[in-house]
Parts: sequence; structure tokens; C-alpha cells
Amino acid sequence: MSGSLPYVDEHAAVVAAPRGVVWSALEHYAAADLAEAVRPVVARVLGTEPRGGFAVAERDPGERLVLTGRHRFSRYRLVFGLEDADGGATRLSARTYAVFPGPHGAAYRLLVLGTGFHVLATTRMLRTVRRRATASPGSPA
Repeated sequence: MSGSLPYVDEHAAVVAAPRGVVWSALEHYAAADLAEAVRPVVARVLGTEPRGGFAVAERDPGERLVLTGRHRFSRYRLVFGLEDADGGATRLSARTYAVFPGPHGAAYRLLVLGTGFHVLATTRMLRTVRRRATASPGSPA
């Protein structure tokens, strides 16, 4: 996956938990949820690589997690970053980079970015990690 993909956007959330706890929640999310993020039928139609849509490309514990993927209409990179925030909290960001080649890619870009679906999906990822990081021990996350 090329490091020169065009920037798409960034979304962030402040998580009321220390960076190590947020990192653990993020890693769990990437391993458990994103490995199966794309439904099997959708994966076949799009031709996602890897099958679940994302693979860990880079890991800098407590700092940064880079996920990459591709399919028939796009190549993409999702970069999660963690920074200390006030009061012992952590700022969790998700920066998206992607290319949408050809006319089918342009149509797919319009479908995913133009409808706001990408924003919903990215903010959902951030909320899921935040919920897991702030869940009380023993409670379902």
C-alpha cells in the first residue's frame, strides 16, 4: 500500500481513559471487529483484500495504528493516532487516505463520501473504541 494516498479527512474523539487503556481497546477493535468488518457478500462483490477490509500495516504501541486495504474501486489507509488530553484523557483520531481510480472508483467515492456513509462509519469506529475503553471492568463492551 502506497504511503502517498491522498488525504480524505480526519475525525477524533476524546476518551476519558489513559492512553494505555485506549490503545488496548483500539487493538482489540482492530483484531476482532475490523477483521470481519465487511460482510462476506459485500467482500465478494467489492473484492476486498484482505477479506475483512483492513489489515494492520503498522503498529506503534500507544501512539499509532495503521490499517490498509483495497478493493475493486479503492485503495485506502486508516491511521489511528493517540495523544494525551487534559485530565488524563486520550485524544483518539482517525485519518483516512484513499484513492478511487477510474470512473467506477469515482462513482464509489460519490456513494461512500458523498452520502456521508464514510463519516458515519468512521465516527462509529471511534465511539466503539471509546465505549470499550471506558466500560467498567466486567461489564459488556
